Amino acid sequence: MGRFLLKRILIMIPVFLGMTFIVFMLTNLTPGSPVDAMITPDMTPADIRQMEINFGLDQPLLVQYAKWLGRLFTGNLGYSYRTGALVASDIAERIWPTIQLTLSALIISILLGVTLGVVAACKPYSIWDYLASGISFLGAGIPQFFLALIGIYIFSVKLRILPTGGMYTSASSATAGDIAVHMILPTLTLVLSMSGSYIRQTRSAMLEVLGEEYIKMARADGTPERRVLYRHTLRNAMLPISTAIGMSIPLLIAGSVIIEEIFGWPGMGSLMVLSIQYRDYPVIMGATVYITIAVMVINVVMDVIYALLDPKVRN
Repeated sequence: MGRFLLKRILIMIPVFLGMTFIVFMLTNLTPGSPVDAMITPDMTPADIRQMEINFGLDQPLLVQYAKWLGRLFTGNLGYSYRTGALVASDIAERIWPTIQLTLSALIISILLGVTLGVVAACKPYSIWDYLASGISFLGAGIPQFFLALIGIYIFSVKLRILPTGGMYTSASSATAGDIAVHMILPTLTLVLSMSGSYIRQTRSAMLEVLGEEYIKMARADGTPERRVLYRHTLRNAMLPISTAIGMSIPLLIAGSVIIEEIFGWPGMGSLMVLSIQYRDYPVIMGATVYITIAVMVINVVMDVIYALLDPKVRN
């Protein structure tokens, strides 16, 4: 297991460098400049040029990337062009709300998707199977932003039982209960869009394992049905299910950008959108570092889980 884990960690290094390099180049090659958002009518071309020099934008892109990478290895993500604050401080304020939202959505999606998938496989063509299929098609067929707008229209505009957005009503009322209420709609939107794939994968994997000969033999030997389902069937079906979960996590993080922007959730996604609008390169790169590391660490964890479920993967 140690050798397997070391190989996965070593693979992360070129992936991280490649991802940051691509994002850095694409960000800097897009039309516009951070200086464009700061120009005032009384500025002269010399003033504008001086700002570009101060930000280091006058240097070749490869030199800029090398300097940014060198600062990164010292733990310095730089300063925001927009606010002048440390990038690490801006991200620290935004990362916890994103973790709250995405982790809650992931846990609920797994519990809901796997549970409904197991029930649908055990009771095909029942009301539970049709319910699971309905949720699966709903999540797969409707875009996240449209699900979010439908949720706002029904629960906020018509029924008026949930807030339209934000993380809390006001700073003075930022209690755990108030935050939980504001989390319902964005979390529900992410859950509906994600759980469908878990339902389909779980149902398919369970039906495939239930058709194996050793399952039929276990039932013929009088093994209790609960033990057949959970110890033999679900355990072997977890291999493709865990793969589906691991592959969906980057999609969850990408989807949270849209959801945070729609619901005004003060997380990493809304920070990225704001930074892109202002061409705030240091914040964009800082957020990319955090998101890339998070995705890679989660993928390593999923690889370890997969290796524990199937020892042949370690070879």
